[in-house]
Amino acid sequence: MRPNVLGGALAAFFLVALVAPAVANTAQNGQTGFPWWKDPKVVQELKLTADQSTRIDNVFRSVFPQLRQSKEELDRQESELSRLLEINADEAAVLRQVDKVEVVRGGLNKARTLMLLHMRQTLTPKQNVKFNAVFEQYRRDNPRPTGPPPDASKPVPDARGRTPSR
Repeated sequence: MRPNVLGGALAAFFLVALVAPAVANTAQNGQTGFPWWKDPKVVQELKLTADQSTRIDNVFRSVFPQLRQSKEELDRQESELSRLLEINADEAAVLRQVDKVEVVRGGLNKARTLMLLHMRQTLTPKQNVKFNAVFEQYRRDNPRPTGPPPDASKPVPDARGRTPSR
């Protein structure tokens, strides 16, 4: 991957990381969480104008209902796939359900990516460069955990959803 493409992908990830808590909070209580574009530190770092914050907020608010609905549909389709795996359904039925899951997942990812693109388009080139630096600082301040999950004593399910017996 070229460095500028990687930087853009990382910045998009950062946007998702900052938007995801707002999405999760909204899904739980019907209100948006504290959006990054209104965070005083981010506003100061990027020198966001009130107009830019408003435009980014409008992008988020216009897309959020679709994201929430798609996420709920993805959860339903994944639950059905899990059910099919649990009952050891025939391969054709499982593959049909996998196709349904992936279509919904693809639509969700596409909508989220376009939302992030539209948010970034409100920033100036200088702000986009600075955004990448803010993202890098965020990564340094919040490293992703590595190694086994917190509860490593539980067996991990295989590809068919079965857990090995001890």
